[in-house]
Amino acid sequence: MLTGIHFLLTYSCNFECDHCFVYSGPKAKGTFTLNQIKKIFNELLKIGTIEWVYFEGGEPFLFYPLMLEGIKLASGLDFKTGIVTNAYWAISDEDAELWLNPLRDLKISDLSLSDDLYHFEEDKDNYARIALNVAKRMGMPVNTICIDKPKIETGKDFGQEKGLPVIGGGAMFRGRAVEKLTEGLPGRYWEDFRECPYEDLKNPKRVHLDPYGNVFLCQGLSMGNMWETPLSSLVNSYKSDSHPICAPLVKGGPALLAKEYQVKTEDKYVDPCHLCYCVRLSLLDSFPQYLAPKQIYGFL
Repeated sequence: MLTGIHFLLTYSCNFECDHCFVYSGPKAKGTFTLNQIKKIFNELLKIGTIEWVYFEGGEPFLFYPLMLEGIKLASGLDFKTGIVTNAYWAISDEDAELWLNPLRDLKISDLSLSDDLYHFEEDKDNYARIALNVAKRMGMPVNTICIDKPKIETGKDFGQEKGLPVIGGGAMFRGRAVEKLTEGLPGRYWEDFRECPYEDLKNPKRVHLDPYGNVFLCQGLSMGNMWETPLSSLVNSYKSDSHPICAPLVKGGPALLAKEYQVKTEDKYVDPCHLCYCVRLSLLDSFPQYLAPKQIYGFL
């Protein structure tokens, strides 16, 4: 049952992080309009099971009035609301409070702040920590998201054979992370990746929406386009076994996806996401409706 909707309010971002799985940055294009957001809320009421609405990016605070209006609309329909931000705006306690006051008044349910070395180097002012302290003082629900650089971890069993490399740090090997962070990391044979361990493609609990109309089951893997087919219709008619990409992923993971479409692979990949992303990259032109937009695959 679908309970969460995440707006990728904009692909634009003031940062260009190596681990970003949607290739956001200052040059990235695509931002929702207010009219589009209103149309989506009408669809959410038709779906009838949505509880949470998040505003993410890119960096949603770059379009603060639009984000604020979206939260007002969501709150007016009794949805719980959340925001993910890098807190670039919290340059002082006073400034942070100025930006956060309207959100406190709207009683948002979650404020997630990106606080790691990708966003704030050790020798620089850490605006996320300023925002965290101010939000706590204001009584707002707040937490931090910290992604470390990939590293080899040992002594853990993640349901795989013991002794095989486990990559820690929290980065997902999709988008820019594949280009920037995989070099030098140990891999496993591609045929070993026979399941998707991170996304429930059969019974998704949440989807991400982008300004181009894509309804993401995973970044770059779309259920369909909501500007062509209404969101409620896409959700209510979705079946993984009739989706050309999800069907093999559910049945046999990214390894089966590669075999199904005879995609030439390397011998080893860091993890299932890495293989899946690379296979999908090879299939872009074959399934433009389901593997979109191209900018998530590095074509900016």
